[in-house]
Amino acid sequence: MPMASQDIVALIEGALPGATVEMRDLAGDNDHWAAKVVAPQFAGKTRVAQHKMVYDALGDRMGGELHALQLTTQAPT
Repeated sequence: MPMASQDIVALIEGALPGATVEMRDLAGDNDHWAAKVVAPQFAGKTRVAQHKMVYDALGDRMGGELHALQLTTQAPT
């Protein structure tokens, strides 16, 4: 069963306090998402490290409940 956007947001915000997450359903199927995550924890980190932090927050759901996630990450400006 696909993950709802609010569940994805809750997981990311739970792991990265102070983060803001914007979700967009790419295919209209609740299975292919784009997420823009802005989090203070990303400051000074590479894009790869930022993405890993988000994937760590989602745990084993990637590839299962959550089929596809296009990520944009940045530290607050």
